[in-house]
Amino acid sequence: MSPTRSSDVLVLGGGIIGLVTAWRAAQRGFATAVVDPEPGGGAAQVAAGMLAAVTELHYGEQTLLGLNLASARRYPAFAAELTDLTGQELGYRQCGTLAVALDADDRAHLRELHALQRESGLDSEWLSGRDCRRLEPMLAPGVRGGLRVDGDHQIDPRRLARALVTACERAGVVFHRTWATRLTVVRGRAAGCVTDDGTALGAGQVVLAAGSLSGRLAGIPEDVLPPVRPVKGQVLRLTVPKRQAPFLSRTVRAVVRGSQVYLVPRADGELVVGATSEELGWDTTVTAGGVYELLRDAHELMPGITELPLTETRAGLRPGSPDNAPLLGPTELDGLLLATGHYRNGVLLTPVTGDALAHALATGELTDEARPFSPKRFARTEQPV
Repeated sequence: MSPTRSSDVLVLGGGIIGLVTAWRAAQRGFATAVVDPEPGGGAAQVAAGMLAAVTELHYGEQTLLGLNLASARRYPAFAAELTDLTGQELGYRQCGTLAVALDADDRAHLRELHALQRESGLDSEWLSGRDCRRLEPMLAPGVRGGLRVDGDHQIDPRRLARALVTACERAGVVFHRTWATRLTVVRGRAAGCVTDDGTALGAGQVVLAAGSLSGRLAGIPEDVLPPVRPVKGQVLRLTVPKRQAPFLSRTVRAVVRGSQVYLVPRADGELVVGATSEELGWDTTVTAGGVYELLRDAHELMPGITELPLTETRAGLRPGSPDNAPLLGPTELDGLLLATGHYRNGVLLTPVTGDALAHALATGELTDEARPFSPKRFARTEQPV
C-alpha cells in the first residue's frame, strides 16, 4: 500500500546535517518533515566543533578542500543568521588554530603540511617553539615549532544543533520522533518511509541524512545504498575554573607519537580534548585506554591540563566514506537524495550542505562546488567476465 503524501521533503535523520537540510528546504517553501527520535542528537553531541579547513588539509584531499573552504566562508553569515533567528548563542569563535610539534619527526611533518598549505594557496604562518609559547604560555617547554592559522575557527556543535532544531520549528518543519526503518519505493521512485511503529510517511522527495546509519536503512536498492561506515571517536571535556585565567586563547592541535590530539577552549571555560579514530564498527564504549591516551598526549602538550576537573567522557561515530568526503545530492533512485558521509568535517560542512541540498531539491541539480561529491561517483558498474 502506498503511503499518503504528507510532505514535499522527508529528511531521514535529525543530526546537524539533516536539520540544516530541512531548515533550508523549508525556507525554499517545501513542506518539510524530519524523522528522528532525538532531533539534534547524533555525532554533533560528541564533536569538538573545529572549523579547520586549513589545518585539516590532507594529501589527496584538495578537491574536498575547495568544499571545506566554501563552507568556512559561509560560516560568519550562517552563524549570524541562525543567532538572529533563534536568539541562541552558538559559541562561534574566530580565535584561530595553532598546530604544534613536540619532536623532530612531528616538526618535519608540520613543515610538509605547511608546504602543502602554501602550494594550495592557504594562509598559515610558521612559528618557532618560542613564538608558539609566547602565543600560548601553557604549552610545554619542548614544543619545537608550529603553524598559526588565524582563518580556522570553532563553534559549539551542541549549541548549533539546538539552534537548528529551533530554526526548523520556526520554519514549520514537522518532527516525527521515531526511527525510519524502511525506505518506501513506489514504481521505481523513493516515496517516503515506514517508521518503527509501522506508520507510513509519504513525500515527494526523500533525503537520507542518517550519518553512520545511512547504509543500514532497509528498502534501498543495493546499488544505491551509500557506502558509509562508522568510525569511532572518543572525546573528553574538562572545565577551567572561573577563578583561573583562560587556559588557552585558541584551538591547539598536535601529533604526539603519531596520534592526533586537539584542545578546543570554549568561551564558557569548557575545554574539549579529542579525538581517537578507531575502526571498531558500532562500538561506542568509552574505554580506559582511550581516556588514558588522550590525557597522556594532552598532558605532554600542556602539562597543566591534568589539574583540571574532568567533567565528561563520550564516544561517538563519524560517518566515514571510501574517500573521506561527503555524499551529496540525487542518487540513481529517483526521488532519493543523500546528505551523509561527512566523516570528520560534518560541523564545518553544515552551511554548504544545507545550501547544496536545498538547491538540489529545488532544481534536481547540485551546485558547482558540490558536484564532485555526488553519490553517483560510487555507482557500481558491471565488471567484465
